[in-house]
Amino acid sequence: MIDPHALFADWYAEARAAEPDVPDAMALATVDPDGRPAMRMVLLKGHDARGFVFYTNPHASLLFHWKSLHRQIRIEGAIERVTEAEGDAYFASRSRDSQLGAWASDQSRPLDSRATLEARYEAMRARFADGPVPRPPHWSGFRVIPDRIEYWQDRAHRLHERRLFIREGEGWTEGLLYP
Repeated sequence: MIDPHALFADWYAEARAAEPDVPDAMALATVDPDGRPAMRMVLLKGHDARGFVFYTNPHASLLFHWKSLHRQIRIEGAIERVTEAEGDAYFASRSRDSQLGAWASDQSRPLDSRATLEARYEAMRARFADGPVPRPPHWSGFRVIPDRIEYWQDRAHRLHERRLFIREGEGWTEGLLYP
């Protein structure tokens, strides 16, 4: 049986070589405390046997769609915060303007006007002047620890191939789904 993480690495490498736009883009689905779903595009910032890392809000299902390859991958599972060291390292890799933007934004909360956001950004520029911009205490990344990974491949006559991997203990079982 194929390891689903190894298969992801193979498909992801192909997407990085062939996808003309942003192969790191994935749809992130979340649910608020009232059960209201929301979805938006975020970027994959790392993956390994521990899971799939992104930097935004918690609680997730992920969907990669690589149109030029006629493929998609759906990942579901619990989430955990990345370590402080991982969060700090990624935050340090961002541009200074993006770092300042992280301080200025109350991500996904209501905003009364664009002018308010721009004023907050300018206030952060003044606050940190030419010094380093530390990672805000509210800002971190998350890792989806998959318990289900589905690989979908477009096929002729809508007879698509769907391979489903389900975590069982430390291993995985693999099966097929009807299109």
